[in-house]
Amino acid sequence: MTDTHTQNIPADANAQAVLEKFDRESITRHPTNKTVKWLIAAIAIAYSLFHVYITFNPMAELLQRSIHVAVGAALIFLIYPASKSSSRRSVAWYDWIWVLLSFVTAGYLIFEFSAITSTRGGIANQIDVIFSIITVIVVLESARRITGWILPIFALIFLAYPFVSHMDFMPDRLLTRPYDLGDIFGQLYLKIEGLYSSAIGASVTFIFLFILFGAFLGRSGMGQLFNDLALALAGHKQGGPAKVAVISSGFMGSINGSAVANVVGTGAFTIPLMKRIGYQKEFAGAVEASASVGGQILPPIMGASAFIMAETTGVKYSTIALAAVLPALLYYLGVIMQVHFRAGRRDLKGIPKADLPRAKEVLKQRGHMLLPIVALIALLANNIPVGYAAAYTIAFTIVISWLRPATRMGFKDILEALEDGAKQSLSVMAACAAIGVVIGVVNLTSFGSVVTSSIVTLGAGSLFLTLLLTMIASMILGMGLPSIPAYIITATMAAPALASFDVPILVAHMFVFYFGIFANITPPVALAAFAGAGISGGDPMKTGWQSLKLALAGFIVPFMFVYNPNMLMIDVADAMVTTKEFLRPAWHTIAMVSATSIIGVIALSAAVEGYFRTQMNAWQRLVMAIGAFCLIVPEMLTDMVGLVLVLAMFALNLKLSKSTQAA
Repeated sequence: MTDTHTQNIPADANAQAVLEKFDRESITRHPTNKTVKWLIAAIAIAYSLFHVYITFNPMAELLQRSIHVAVGAALIFLIYPASKSSSRRSVAWYDWIWVLLSFVTAGYLIFEFSAITSTRGGIANQIDVIFSIITVIVVLESARRITGWILPIFALIFLAYPFVSHMDFMPDRLLTRPYDLGDIFGQLYLKIEGLYSSAIGASVTFIFLFILFGAFLGRSGMGQLFNDLALALAGHKQGGPAKVAVISSGFMGSINGSAVANVVGTGAFTIPLMKRIGYQKEFAGAVEASASVGGQILPPIMGASAFIMAETTGVKYSTIALAAVLPALLYYLGVIMQVHFRAGRRDLKGIPKADLPRAKEVLKQRGHMLLPIVALIALLANNIPVGYAAAYTIAFTIVISWLRPATRMGFKDILEALEDGAKQSLSVMAACAAIGVVIGVVNLTSFGSVVTSSIVTLGAGSLFLTLLLTMIASMILGMGLPSIPAYIITATMAAPALASFDVPILVAHMFVFYFGIFANITPPVALAAFAGAGISGGDPMKTGWQSLKLALAGFIVPFMFVYNPNMLMIDVADAMVTTKEFLRPAWHTIAMVSATSIIGVIALSAAVEGYFRTQMNAWQRLVMAIGAFCLIVPEMLTDMVGLVLVLAMFALNLKLSKSTQAA
């Protein structure tokens, strides 16, 4: 896609075309029939209100999870066409059948719940198997429509395993006892260890409400606040538009959790600004992609993935959010310093202050909308249950919005936010339900332990080699799957491999979580980077490699916190691998880890860009890189060596810069 081509298309149309190309979730219907539109809106609003209701009045887990999946699937069949060529203006006749089947999946469980749990004890009969098969088909088709083919195919491969796992042609390590239809589909449908697993549990109790919270923030103008505030604070600085992209995309990515959608949404505004001041097309697209992807590791919301991690590990959400702070800041420091050094090397100026909003005016108009996020953090810090905290914060957001005309939410806005939240939650629901097939098979068979033992065996007793293998597995899965199912799968099968090296449970899960996310900017399948290239008009693969370069700190930080968990602000000196409660290290330990890591990341960024106040030649970059890696390794001796090398290079470049200016 060339610049000329991009310029001949209206910005909104071009952005939507890019979004639909790289994000299956964006291909939706817009029915012209008013009755159908009202029906979809009514179901979506009721769906949101149902989740608020069960937060304070919970039902049996199997029932509320099945209703969550059934109504969500029905909405998917009403909103998402069967294929790109299907009509976007009407709901096809066969989709109404899918909608009916969706409701049937939960209706049967509600009707038979007492018999299933008490009389039959969860053992499937023939009718149960029939409804289970219908449910699996509904879940996989809904996942296909909203996420694409890869996830359903992946689930089907796992589903096939228990049917053939006892046959002679299977390798010895994969052999199991024979399973019948009742074993397999009873596990998937009648228990909370299959389709309705902890992944769907987190989607019901945590994730939905935080997506709904994000929808209310969006309706109140939070996106505009982030953009304007970032422009006011950084727009006039050296390379200002790129710094604006990093700041605004990071915050928005944390709330909405969709890297590709965030690239297109904020990139339509920031990428043209970056190109205007002189950044290359590929670099502009890469900045937006790397910043958007990083939003999912940025507390407090972390794109809702933190709640899945809390549900999976049993570690408190507040502990996870606190642990994520320093690694996320180091990641964004690495991106923004490369942006800064690139601007210095190419003498790229910012936007004149006269053309920018003023921070004081921005905060006066919309600054009060930061209060709901502050309130959320305060509630979570005081150990208020996560679901309650989200629900209270939604109500608080509505009240706070009334303080200014620009943000005031009326009754219509509230209804639209309820509708938006329900629709935005559907991709997570579908992914979690489809991945429930994988979880069900892993729980039924020994497949998970086989994968874990295989990774340990290939690692040959080396923690570093095991980490590399785990990283590769996480990134391969992340290339084809959304971040949440990619994390769930690797957490189920790869993360336990690290337990044999006494890596604490939180550290292991954070490690696989990072690499599953960064697959979005890792060629050859770097969807976020390709979306950035679609907006910028740059070469997709070059944009992907540039994104990888910008995100370099993010590929190093996970190894850092495995070898030094103090970076996650947890003390594991006396803790076993399964510990879910952690002490906090002494403040001076955290300060030392933070200081050396920050200097190391800045030095690494300077070495990558070949600039610190002046151009650096090859040997200077090499020495700077060696010093950076020494600072990153968590040892006192390497820290001292690294500090000497880096400070020496900083001093040398400052001296050379002054000499150049004097000349």
